[in-house]
Amino acid sequence: MSLALRQVVNPVVGDAGRTLLIGGVWEEASETMTVRNPFTGDVLGEAACATVEHVERAVASAVVGAEAMRDLSTGARARMLHDAATALEADAARFAAAITAETGKPVRSATREVARAVNTLRLSAEEATRLAGETIAFDSFPGGETRSGHYLHEPLGVIVAITPFNDPLNLICHKVGPALAAGNAVVLKPAEQAPLVAVMLARLLVAAGLPDGALNLLTGRGGDFGDALTRHDDVAMVSFTGGAGVGQAICRSAGIKRLAMELGGNGPVIVMDDANIDRAAKACASGAFGAAGQNCIGVQRIYVHEAVHEAFSEAMVAATNALTVGDPMDPATDIGPMIGLEQAERILDWTQEAVAQGATLLTGGERVGALVRPTLLADVPEEARVSCQEAFGPVVSLFRFADLDDAIEAANRADYAIHAAIFTESLRHARHAARRLRAAGVMINDSTDYRLDAMPFGGAGRGNMGREGVRFAVREMSQTKVVCFHDA
Repeated sequence: MSLALRQVVNPVVGDAGRTLLIGGVWEEASETMTVRNPFTGDVLGEAACATVEHVERAVASAVVGAEAMRDLSTGARARMLHDAATALEADAARFAAAITAETGKPVRSATREVARAVNTLRLSAEEATRLAGETIAFDSFPGGETRSGHYLHEPLGVIVAITPFNDPLNLICHKVGPALAAGNAVVLKPAEQAPLVAVMLARLLVAAGLPDGALNLLTGRGGDFGDALTRHDDVAMVSFTGGAGVGQAICRSAGIKRLAMELGGNGPVIVMDDANIDRAAKACASGAFGAAGQNCIGVQRIYVHEAVHEAFSEAMVAATNALTVGDPMDPATDIGPMIGLEQAERILDWTQEAVAQGATLLTGGERVGALVRPTLLADVPEEARVSCQEAFGPVVSLFRFADLDDAIEAANRADYAIHAAIFTESLRHARHAARRLRAAGVMINDSTDYRLDAMPFGGAGRGNMGREGVRFAVREMSQTKVVCFHDA
């Protein structure tokens, strides 16, 4: 890799491994881990591996930082977040290149992620000044006639934010932005596979004027220090996005504190016989295979009315085969590598297992290194892992149905649900599906992949709790306080 690209993706060139931020000071650790480009295998840099000792100091720093944030006016918090958004926007090309190098996300998608992150920070800045309470009608019940007052929102204190690799910038902004807007301090633990983008963002936020300790960053392996971090008594809330297994471990260790979790999905789409087939196929292909399928709201299961099943299958194959797979730094590339060879091999194993169980391979099912060609299956048994579990990879399954209620029942069988979708020209069908689909969001004539950063976002199935989406996250990260005056 050229020195120029290393300087783009490694924010600490010349000072390798100094990726821990504690109390406003950048630190190294006795051990580092190598961060590699998943497409080329090139070394991007070294990230410090935090320990339990770092956790203790980071949380102690955050306790002090939380007091400083609490004392800031909402206007001051908003100005810092706006300044950070402006700085990120000005440095968008470098951040997009870093996302691509670190995760393999195609540079066009990475550029969109940076734009979304700018918007998320700006939304957070705006919500900082909107976090207002209301007056309370104490005289609405006998005995309250001589009382008056109001409630307001106060910060919780120290928020632990644990983020995944698939949106390594915007998902951090979705946790850190609202936490700071509400007046909290944060201890951030980014994904092991993508810590360097987090370091770049942290440097930018510090430069925007955050008080020392308001943001602390611990890179490294979660197994080494995650339990100590989530169970710490001085942590008021843990906000986690990731796998269900880790989520269960956090619940066991966290104890009595607020939790917000998004633990994955298995996005179902229903295609009715009156749908625009070409539009539906193109939207489903994009929603299924963007980010190499490593997307909790990506399309995974498509239920197609029997009257249009053949036509949709042909259109879906064509839309899938039209996608360009290859070098993520090439602007023409639609699909880059998965985050690593192990995950790519897993997806191929799941695909081959489904075929052995009776599924038909319509296209794809091939791997070169961490690149997996977008894969489309039909006649997939419901018990196949590629159908009943979150695949988190570039594979989608087609199913046939005759009755809408049967399709809805099948769509609702997955344990985890974030978004569902239906393609139809019938308002009656759309409304019926929106009522009956058990998901936190139902997209009409769009894929499950659509998300606006201002809307409430989270899961509707087992194991999901809390809501993201800036306005809603700010309130999750706040608590009400009632102030009552007795005038008599």
